[in-house]
Amino acid sequence: MAKEIRITPIKDGTAIDHLRPGSAQKILEVLGMHDTTVTLGMNVESRKMGKKDILFIVGRELSEKELEKIALLGKGATVNTIKGSAIVQKIELHYPKRAQGIMKCINPRCITNTDKIASKFEIRAEPLEAKCFYCETKMNEEEIVSSINK
Repeated sequence: MAKEIRITPIKDGTAIDHLRPGSAQKILEVLGMHDTTVTLGMNVESRKMGKKDILFIVGRELSEKELEKIALLGKGATVNTIKGSAIVQKIELHYPKRAQGIMKCINPRCITNTDKIASKFEIRAEPLEAKCFYCETKMNEEEIVSSINK
């Protein structure tokens, strides 16, 4: 007998759908959702992806910086803004071409780690890579994920 998962829809807030399995927890960590009501579905069956993660964030819309962080962690995710139980905006996330001030350079001698200068990176999509504007250090996907500012 197949199991059926039931998640109560939210009235106001944000739903993040089509996340790669295992990415939702990192997104919650990066967004610092400690005092926010969140419903998290992990390894949920999906016709499109096979398995996916999904997040429902109650009473909160996401900022542009937060969307950039999620895009680096969950390319292809769909972000739905919900008001009055209806989806009022739907965005499919793609890797940004540039990322500024949302992650830290892994080079300890980079000027962004020694002076109060916001980091800047050029992003290459396939394979995912970030190149520091200042010291030209290149970071792979794993390094990008671990360096995103919380």
